[in-house]
Amino acid sequence: MKTETTTTLDLDDLPGHYIRRLQQIAVAIFLQETEAHGLTPVQYAALSKVGLTPGVDQRTLARSIGLDTSTIAGVIDRLETRGLMQRMASPEDRRVRLLDLTEQGEKVLQAVGPDMLKAQQRILEPLSPVERDEFMRMLRKVVTANNELSRAPSEA
Repeated sequence: MKTETTTTLDLDDLPGHYIRRLQQIAVAIFLQETEAHGLTPVQYAALSKVGLTPGVDQRTLARSIGLDTSTIAGVIDRLETRGLMQRMASPEDRRVRLLDLTEQGEKVLQAVGPDMLKAQQRILEPLSPVERDEFMRMLRKVVTANNELSRAPSEA
């Protein structure tokens, strides 16, 4: 990165600018490839994690996918309204909401899988297979090293 004053910095020299742009691109590609299923990337993440850990509580789900608790509540509300997820009170603590996929949620999760994978491939398409592995290694390293700076640190 060039050492210039902040008034003359070029956006093309700033990693944050490219990270923001890549996020926009990744969401656009995801939505294109999964359009038939009507899911956002965050809704997919929630369905996927609950599918892997049925009975997970909302707070744990939020931490595992890097969301705050108020955001995950809205995501679950929308998935529940669509009949894809259900909340149940915990037998140990009635204030805790446990999550599970409905039969329809399981079907949608299975159906969206191939399209979601195609989106991931499209995102990395400009890179060679070796570059893809290296990019993912570096991306995980940067995210893991800065996890605690997130407004919703992940436990994953």
